[in-house]
Amino acid sequence: MPELLSEQENVEQERPWGPKPRAKGPSAEKTDDSEPPLIVIEPSRSWVPLNLRDLWAFRELLYFLTWRDVKVRYKQTALGVAWAILQPFCTMVIFTLFFGRLAGVPSEGVPYSLFAFAGLLLWTFFANSVTNSGNSLVGSANLISKVYFPRMIVPGAAVGAGLVDLAIGFVLLIGLMAFQGVVPGWSILFLPIPVLLVMTLALGVGLWMSALNVKYRDIRYALPFLIQLWMFASPIIYPASMVPQKWRWAFALNPLTGAVEAFRASLFDKPIEFAPLAVSAFFTFAVLVFAAYDFRRVERTFADIV
Repeated sequence: MPELLSEQENVEQERPWGPKPRAKGPSAEKTDDSEPPLIVIEPSRSWVPLNLRDLWAFRELLYFLTWRDVKVRYKQTALGVAWAILQPFCTMVIFTLFFGRLAGVPSEGVPYSLFAFAGLLLWTFFANSVTNSGNSLVGSANLISKVYFPRMIVPGAAVGAGLVDLAIGFVLLIGLMAFQGVVPGWSILFLPIPVLLVMTLALGVGLWMSALNVKYRDIRYALPFLIQLWMFASPIIYPASMVPQKWRWAFALNPLTGAVEAFRASLFDKPIEFAPLAVSAFFTFAVLVFAAYDFRRVERTFADIV
């Protein structure tokens, strides 16, 4: 005798066209799981995401590129890391002769040589970090065009390599302070804050300049000139007190003003003015946020035009 068909099988035979009704039970779950997932990639309709999670995932690459920059910088040099000391030291000697003795620039109660060397030490770190990070993407064209990784790591490694020079020069500064009998106070514990601000500002400006340098190679030639002008607009070889009172507000808009003054005040146990430091912190983080978003916006074109 022929087997009796169930009601569901009779319905399927009556309508052989169209999709069959889904079976209920655990077998249905296995069928759905066997289908490949559908992934839709859509462009972002809002701000370009920074993807800070990617930077954390590639943190070991940042460490590797930083030490690569340090080693390449002093490879096959006769003096090696001594160049990190000679540049600010020789500039300090010249500024002491011309500005300290001949021009009589005040130094706020400390020897002018220490006053100038403290400012030049922080300025040399900032200038070298901005210059090296601004040219870092063009110098790493082979790496960028072949391997994927967050491009922010390349300028960040250039700034991180400058911290090694800053640490070496700081040892010489402490030696000069001991030689001239200047003893730091408890305010030296505040020293990492202005250093962090200058490092953050160097990273922001370096990100912006490196992104522009990929498209406009004039940045390579204009950047040293702009850096030189920035030094004379900052309290490196003169104190902020020399600026006329009516122009102090404009002078404080320079992000380096509050950071350099706080750096000296922390070293020489002077009162720290927090108002200019707060203004410097505001503009520093504003520059960093703007540079990071602009860098991410044009990052996808680096491999094609670098």
